[in-house]
Amino acid sequence: MALDNHGSPQADAALISLSPSTSDSPCPPRAPTDLPDELVQAGWEKCWSKRESRLYYFNRFTNQSLWEMPVLGQHDVISDPLGLNAAPDPVEGAMPETPKDTRPPKRRISEDLSTGEPVKKLKTEPTPVTPGAVPSSPIFPGVSMDEKQLSALLKTTDVYWDLDIQSNVVVKPVPPSHLLPPPSQCLPPHPEVELLRSQLVLKLRQHYRELCQQREGIDPPRESFNRWMLERKVLDRGPDPLLPSDCDPAVSPSMFREIMNDVPIRLSRIKHREEAKRLLFKYAEAAKRLIESRRASSDSRKMVKWNVEDTFSWLRRDHLATKEDYMDRLEHLRKQCGPHMTAVARDSVEGICSKIYHISREYVKRIREKHLALLRDASIPVEVPAVSPQDRRVFCHPIRLSVSALPTQPGVDVQQEGSLVCVRYKGESVRINQSYFSKLYQLYRLSCIDDSGTERFLSRIWCLMRRYQVMFGTAQYEGSGLQGALPVHVFQTLHKVFGVTLECFASPLNCYFKQYCSAFPDTDGYFGSRGPCLSFFPVSGSFEANPPFSEELMDAMVTHFENLLDNSDQPLSFIIFIPEWRDPPTPALTRMESSRFKRHQLILTAFQHEYRSGSQHMCKREELYYKAVHNTAVIFLQNEPGFLKWTPTAERLQELTASYKHSGRVTNSAVALEKEPTREEGTSKDSTAN
Repeated sequence: MALDNHGSPQADAALISLSPSTSDSPCPPRAPTDLPDELVQAGWEKCWSKRESRLYYFNRFTNQSLWEMPVLGQHDVISDPLGLNAAPDPVEGAMPETPKDTRPPKRRISEDLSTGEPVKKLKTEPTPVTPGAVPSSPIFPGVSMDEKQLSALLKTTDVYWDLDIQSNVVVKPVPPSHLLPPPSQCLPPHPEVELLRSQLVLKLRQHYRELCQQREGIDPPRESFNRWMLERKVLDRGPDPLLPSDCDPAVSPSMFREIMNDVPIRLSRIKHREEAKRLLFKYAEAAKRLIESRRASSDSRKMVKWNVEDTFSWLRRDHLATKEDYMDRLEHLRKQCGPHMTAVARDSVEGICSKIYHISREYVKRIREKHLALLRDASIPVEVPAVSPQDRRVFCHPIRLSVSALPTQPGVDVQQEGSLVCVRYKGESVRINQSYFSKLYQLYRLSCIDDSGTERFLSRIWCLMRRYQVMFGTAQYEGSGLQGALPVHVFQTLHKVFGVTLECFASPLNCYFKQYCSAFPDTDGYFGSRGPCLSFFPVSGSFEANPPFSEELMDAMVTHFENLLDNSDQPLSFIIFIPEWRDPPTPALTRMESSRFKRHQLILTAFQHEYRSGSQHMCKREELYYKAVHNTAVIFLQNEPGFLKWTPTAERLQELTASYKHSGRVTNSAVALEKEPTREEGTSKDSTAN
């Protein structure tokens, strides 16, 4: 890791010394006082900075220091952030302002990261700064803050990334035959558009809940809406980066499958005998009610009613049954009645899926119209001249949008709430840990080329955070599993022994490297994203892939990786982490295990390895890691040059499995891994590597 990621006591001391109040001594040397009596009574005095060889102004009551002469009535942003004690505007006869040409130059503000004392509020000024206002930061124009506030805001305490690793990945343009729209064709983000999109997504979630309750009498399956959006974007050719609008078929297989699994009731995990008995009774009752309320054939009605009555009779006479007896009876009832209930509920469930998709299409039209109106008002052309793609191979770089960015949007406020940084726009807040706010700022400085003065940073970070907030839902812990990441030590080992420098499924919030693929090129490209993985065409390089656990997305990933490996004669390697689901096995896992590009396979045992939480950017430190509840399959897909360059030898694999012993809550996981070693599965090609 680089020192600028970790920080050091020497660097922190150097940065703190930039403040006039600490540059010379704890008690600043006083200079001859010729200040007005009103400022003297308010605690202001002139002091001399030996390091800068010039005067500055120090307030002994608030410890505030300024290069410029303070203005009478100017409130202290630290002790009085709302300005409740500020004096009214100067009237005739008040102290005159210092002439503009005689004012001392503004104090210099370091752009480095350092520690600092927490501040209560940092206020955004949407209007131009007046001579009497606190000098605005050159890093966040329009935000009034002094150096201590800026240091506290960009303070890094915990580091789970390494942004100094250079990527040697070579890529080529998106081929003309590619079905999905190029990432560069997305429109630039804007807070007004993102606010509307978030409101409509929340409204669509509510529609989904109401349809499930009204038509099927069930709550929506947990996170099925999130997986629906992931599955739809595999096929969607519409213009919106989040909501689908151009998919075929309109009925989502994942949404249909998950709703149908909960018909007639959701089967929760059973712990006790009484719970099993109660669930069996509820299932039988719900099956009878469903078959009587729908149009069903006479054979289906007879079959369901006969099995339900037989179950009720068994429940009345068998009082000594065990939990296992009840569970066996429930499984038998499901097998007998399930096909008949699926037949009668199919049209209704398909109607739910279709309705949600068509509402989404209407919402996309509204969002698009608003976005285009903003671009027209700013005289920004949307139609970019088509350029024939050239088959040029270049080093990987963040995605660049074709349409010019919209003007800076005023009204974005930033404030500090303990260890969190809160960014607010029109009353809608997004929160992020200080360390991750600092990480986003570093990624922005490394990747963004159209905002050297960081004037658009706050509005773009609000759009980015809001996008991920609404995508994964607002309930506690919702969606965190879909954005989980590997532990830091595992990433370090992947880079060290397998040359990995880029993640195929990440976000600016959970990425380890400074270049990665992510879902949203419009918001994430300014922070280093290469765009969606399915629109990413590398020619050479070593990659880590930990996709969201959506079956359709994982299956599309395998197709994409095999095409890339088949079409490249350069070293190309993908190390893939997916759940080992065997009941039933997922198509992605089955295809990779039989792929001709498979070089090796590891199985990490459930509850004996960990992931970093998808909400790591805002959760508590003790909630940062969680145990994997399923086995994880680690599969190496490599072409011949990639296999020769990054061969999964026994020594390298041992170092990879050992890295899990150092991750997160090391004690329990390390002991478990030592007691039960990781299973390994390989092909015949493995013998040449060992």
